[in-house]
Amino acid sequence: MTDMSVNIAGVEFRNPVIAASGTFGETSLPLVDLSQFGGAVLKGVRLDYNPGNPPPRINEAYSGIINSVGFQGVGAEDFVKDVRPKFSGTPIIANVWGHTIEEYAEVTKILGDSCDMLEINVSCPNVHNGGKVFGSSAEILTETVEAVKKQAKVPIIIKLSPNISDLPTLAKACENAGADAISLINTILSMDIDINTLKPFFAKKVAGLSGQAVFPIALRMVWEVANSVNIPVIGLGGIANGADAIKMLSVGATAVQVGTQGMIEPMAIPRIAKEMQGIATAKGFSKISDITGIANG
Repeated sequence: MTDMSVNIAGVEFRNPVIAASGTFGETSLPLVDLSQFGGAVLKGVRLDYNPGNPPPRINEAYSGIINSVGFQGVGAEDFVKDVRPKFSGTPIIANVWGHTIEEYAEVTKILGDSCDMLEINVSCPNVHNGGKVFGSSAEILTETVEAVKKQAKVPIIIKLSPNISDLPTLAKACENAGADAISLINTILSMDIDINTLKPFFAKKVAGLSGQAVFPIALRMVWEVANSVNIPVIGLGGIANGADAIKMLSVGATAVQVGTQGMIEPMAIPRIAKEMQGIATAKGFSKISDITGIANG
């Protein structure tokens, strides 16, 4: 059987399938066996408690969902004290967000080594730069990554948004600034209309599309970024089965994250890992890591 273990920036994962941030939390624990997960990224945490967006927050879309949850969650100190201790049995990654570079750095400092890695979500607006998204500018990204890296006690992953241009250049800027890995894609900007009122379905009007509908787009973007950097890339966006995950590895991902499918099917992650192993074994691969980038040769 194919060896399913992978290494990302010195952190060992028993398999390359990780629960994505925003889709996995305390309410999932009674439904899953974390020892079968490759890892888990917990819901985004900032300096202080955030109530999230007003309802409605989720709506169905063709082959996916649209969400406007808005990072509801506790602050960093409460995360370390109350949330993190509830998770064990697999590498745990904290997802970090904020509205200023200083907030990203402060949250990173508070989290310390409470988790195995940190995933820095740069899809947020920078209030000190006219609301420009952190991940849309190589200059701002560089400053953010450098500030976070100075405080980080564990490896950092930079999570990039698909809603910006020239991802390879931005990913390279992250690498040059000291990022240990890149993850992508975040949700794709979208919206819906309430057919009864003919008004926007979500209070914030624009929301994020995820699920199987975005997989071909995510695959292309992961391929672009993996061919532009020399650090590990974690691919996510619409992965629903082992074949999807194998494809993501083939274009350069070291590991994958599963979000929407895990909300539909709590034990999707071990199923996908098992399917990946079956495909890889049938194709004669001794290690799952041997598939990474094979489509790019």
